[in-house]
Amino acid sequence: MKQLLLVTIILVFVSPLTRAQSAFKGTVYEQGTNTRLTDVFIRNINNRQVSITDKNGNFAIRAAAGQTLIFNSPGYTSDTLYLIDLSPKKITLITQTISLRQVNITAKRTAFNPREEYPEVYEKSKVYVFSPSTWFSGEGKKARRLKRYFQREAEQRNIDAAFSPAYVSSLVPLRGADLENFMTMFRPTYAFLRSNNAESMVAYVNDSYKKFIALPPDKRAPQALKP
Repeated sequence: MKQLLLVTIILVFVSPLTRAQSAFKGTVYEQGTNTRLTDVFIRNINNRQVSITDKNGNFAIRAAAGQTLIFNSPGYTSDTLYLIDLSPKKITLITQTISLRQVNITAKRTAFNPREEYPEVYEKSKVYVFSPSTWFSGEGKKARRLKRYFQREAEQRNIDAAFSPAYVSSLVPLRGADLENFMTMFRPTYAFLRSNNAESMVAYVNDSYKKFIALPPDKRAPQALKP
């Protein structure tokens, strides 16, 4: 009888919590089109849960009414969603004017250590030879995709640090919009940074500046990608 009473008490307190934190699902589209967006990073700022859209633009993330989600994807303006309820929703992201990674001229990006911030993602991404469930489970696949996303983000932040506005403007006489356009058009790749030293970077910036100045004035801005 005492055991039955104990189980009843546990269920009374646990059930509301279980209902409160459920999987919120949805699909992310490009605004104005039927294009579903893959690899959109979703972060719940209240419970630190993260997710990423699949190849069909679908996602699921642990959340509750009253919490806030942030959606990020390169080439699109970040969007914030305040959850009124957990009914499935269609999320749309607006294409940025320049369909390239934006150059942040004024702000300094914070240090990024995903292993420290999201250790559960790296734990779930592990594959064990004698545990087939780790190969094919939905959680494992999503964790591995998140891990690849974190790797790309870390690489881009390394480029931001090496190819900063202060550094570039110390080598070439560009300021304001011209500096921003130049940095967007001639942004180096992570592979280039890994295989070159400081002297090579100086030569790259100077050579790129000569190419930039040689362009007609109306071409000295990133061209929007055609759909």
